[in-house]
This record gives sequence, structure tokens and C-alpha cells, in this order.
Amino acid sequence: MPRKIPPSSHSTVTTPLALSQLHIRLQFLEKEHQSLLKQIKRKRTELNNFIEQTRTFATEIFYKASPSFQKMAELDQDIHSLFDEIFTTRKFGKQTFKNIQAVYLKLQFTGIISLKPSRRQFSTELDELFDNPEPESDFSRETAEGRHQNWQTQESVGESHGEARTGDKKKVRETFLRLAEIFHPDKVKDSETQTDHTEIMKSINQAYQEGDLARLLEIERLHQVGEVIDNNSEDDLTRKCRTIEQQNQILLTQYENLKRELRLVKSTPEGTMVSDSRKAAKKGIDAMALMVETIDNQINVVSQIRDFVKDFREQKITIKEFLGGPPTLQSVSEEFMSDILEQMLSELMR
Repeated sequence: MPRKIPPSSHSTVTTPLALSQLHIRLQFLEKEHQSLLKQIKRKRTELNNFIEQTRTFATEIFYKASPSFQKMAELDQDIHSLFDEIFTTRKFGKQTFKNIQAVYLKLQFTGIISLKPSRRQFSTELDELFDNPEPESDFSRETAEGRHQNWQTQESVGESHGEARTGDKKKVRETFLRLAEIFHPDKVKDSETQTDHTEIMKSINQAYQEGDLARLLEIERLHQVGEVIDNNSEDDLTRKCRTIEQQNQILLTQYENLKRELRLVKSTPEGTMVSDSRKAAKKGIDAMALMVETIDNQINVVSQIRDFVKDFREQKITIKEFLGGPPTLQSVSEEFMSDILEQMLSELMR
């Protein structure tokens, strides 16, 4: 049965209804197309700016805190050396020796000093020390589960959208080849045009390598080398609508990927510090100075622990006083020490 076409509200229409509908459809798709290109450009700029800010911030904190990091490393080595001397030069009963080892291990496993590579010699004492280990923290469990779920999600997405990705790559390659055919330097003879085409081809190649369809289409639009269509041809309009619709699907995927990449960058330790520093700046707080001050405060704590161990080595305090631990250590939050030290030292120094 032939499809019924609703009557037009205007009696004097010279353009066939099918063409009018295609014109409307094409106008909608082109508007959506331009909107996606603008969104991608903004999100790409936001991502690049944030990455640059994290690099600048990490470099600045490294140079400002470098002396403090060096001091912390020296204190760490001092404490290890002091314990080595204590174990090799002083005589203790078996239980007292184990208790002193337990203090040494606690300093390592709470993150106050680094883990000693040769800690295997303390395996028995370590088992005794952690006979009743604390349950896995919610954070650790959630992080592990999150990673597992994320990998599963990525794997399932990869399986379910393999065809789509292949289609996307095909469209990117088609656009690349079309532009390369136009702008290849060997296609022209005068040197000025060759130079211009060489620069354009650099951008085309980079966009192709990154799978950046938006950038390829921007180059195409900038140099006005898009496909010419006959606005009175139903075939041309249909083909153009189909092409733009396919491009828009790829552009939408590209935009979502940029948003996801930005979220990932912001969730890194460096990204979190940049975000926190922005919030602090709005409240008039110098986050950089606060971080350096925090590290210096940690140095004071570790210095007091070093002096405490040194006093025990020199027998200025009794075994009972030593096993009681330094007053400073008792007031230090394990979470504070492990989070700050591990994040600042491990991430910024690697």
C-alpha cells in the first residue's frame, strides 16, 4: 500500500514535500553537527588546560618542597640506621628483642618510615604482630571492586561496540583520505602552496592518529572543501543526511570520551590537588603554602621520632620507656601520615 502523504497547509508549494522534509532534516542535523563540534572544542580545551595546570602545579610543589623531601629521606635513613645499630650492638632477651622489632615494624607499616627491603628477617615477628589483622578498609575494598567492575565494563563495552568502533575508524579514515587527497603537498607545484599544504597535512595526520574526527571536520570546514550537493536532488540530500548523521554519532562518542578522560585526570592525586587548590583559592587559602607547611610539620614529627630512637640507642631512656613509644607518635593519626606521605612522596616523586 502506498504511503499516505498529509496535505500541505499551503496551497502554493513549488518544492516537492519529500525534498522539503529532507531540507528540514538536513538543517536539523547540521545544527546538531555544529553544536557537537563546539562542545568537543570546549571540552578538549578544558582537558588540555587542566592537564597543563596539573603539570605546572606538580612541578611547582616539587621544587618548593624538594628540600623538605630531601630532609624526610635523610630522617628515614637515620631511623633505619639507628635500628640497625640497636639490633647489632645491644644485647636483649628474646621477648624484649621481639618487642623492639615490633616497634620498628609498626613505624614501617604505618608509613612513618619506609619499608625496609630486608624485612623478610622479621616474617615471624610480623605474623605475630598481625595475628588479628584489621578488616580491609571500605576504601580499599571499594577501590578494588571499582577497578574490577570498571575492567568488566570496559571489556563488555569493547565486545558490544566492536562493530561501532570499526565503523568509527572507517569514517575517520575516509575523511582523512579525502583531505589527504586535497592537501597532499605533492599535488601542487608552487612552493608557497606546498608550504601551506605541508602545515595543513601535519594537522590532518595528527588528527587522524588521534582518531579526532572533529578536528578533521574542522579542517574541512575551515578550508571549505566539503562535498558539494544539489539542494534539489533527493538522492544528494538523502546521502548528505546519512553522512552527517553518522558523523554526529561518532562526534557524540568523541565528546563522551573527552568528558570521561577529564574525569579520570581530575581523579588522579595531582588532579585532586589542583581541584582542591582551586577551591582553597576561592576561600583565600594558599594551598601550595599549606602543603609545604604540612610536609614541614611531618618532618618535625619524624625528627622527634628519630631523636627518640637515638636516645634509646645511647641508653638515655629505658626499654620500658622506649616500648611505650614517643609521645609524638601517639598523637599522630595513622590515616594522616599514610595518606599525606604516600600521596605526596609516591606520586610527586615518581
